[in-house]
Amino acid sequence: MTTTTTTISQHEFDGDGDSETSISISIIENMKEEYGLFVWPCSLILAEYIWQQRSRFRNSSILELGAGTSLPGLVAAKIGANVTLTDDATKPEVLDNMRSVCELNKLNCNVTGLTWGVWDAPIFEMRPNIILGADVLYDSSAFDDLFATVSFLLQSSPDSVFITTYHNRSGHHLIEFLMVKWGLKCIKLLDGFSFLPSHKASLLGGNIQLVEIVLSSKTHQL
Repeated sequence: MTTTTTTISQHEFDGDGDSETSISISIIENMKEEYGLFVWPCSLILAEYIWQQRSRFRNSSILELGAGTSLPGLVAAKIGANVTLTDDATKPEVLDNMRSVCELNKLNCNVTGLTWGVWDAPIFEMRPNIILGADVLYDSSAFDDLFATVSFLLQSSPDSVFITTYHNRSGHHLIEFLMVKWGLKCIKLLDGFSFLPSHKASLLGGNIQLVEIVLSSKTHQL
């Protein structure tokens, strides 16, 4: 017998002026014995970064890798980006949950199965300006496949950037090695808590980094 616990969490993002309106995103969190869908701290921080820099993300073509509950991608969609949400193609229950979350928030995002390191048809049609990944650097055995996929997507779209948040536990040396291996470089590194509002930061713990990564052979102006 499978145990299922489903909850809906609300995530608020406040406007900072008369011309800006606040937004709210509802997330379906689902815990089953065979998989779990939660809003992790890395997702909260990446979503906040997108919200605070919304003029940059608005009208962009955005692809979220390993989206899971999809909070960063949904924030991007809410502010006017064209968003594709992806997760492991072998986990249809996760993809179904992503579609349900889009419907719940009345957002029209593309939902596509994309397994890192697998070169199937969908990846050849993707041309994102911005690639997002929240807490995708947690399983070191998957790092190579992840960076191979990121490198391919960056090469497919000139001047694109990969923005990811990860816990410092992930191992900087391995990440740095793989970035060099796959022809990537870091152009921005931030403490995830440096831009998080205090009322949100007080609810989170850990040492979370936000990094922006581009192809090392290209220059990218922020």
